[in-house]
Amino acid sequence: MEVAVSALRAELKSWIEKARAGEEVVITDRGVPVARLSGVESADLVAGLVRDGLLTPATADRPAHAVPDGAPTTGGPRPGGRSPSRVSGMSELVRRIRR
Repeated sequence: MEVAVSALRAELKSWIEKARAGEEVVITDRGVPVARLSGVESADLVAGLVRDGLLTPATADRPAHAVPDGAPTTGGPRPGGRSPSRVSGMSELVRRIRR
């Protein structure tokens, strides 16, 4: 199904509903196709990739990140007066590397 940009602007909600219902809407500008409007599946992307066999779920938990020696711990104030709960050890490590 095709719709001109001007008609799309005037009736956007109805065209979105058509796309949601599964119809593919081709948007044209002066008769030339310029874009396609289609519905988005409500299923989770990762679940769809697993279902299609393109992704394998993890069989074990990821290991915890080890903080390198000399990296700040979560106790005590941080540079700039930020509280420890607001700045993770990883953020502090990245900041130190960039200096």
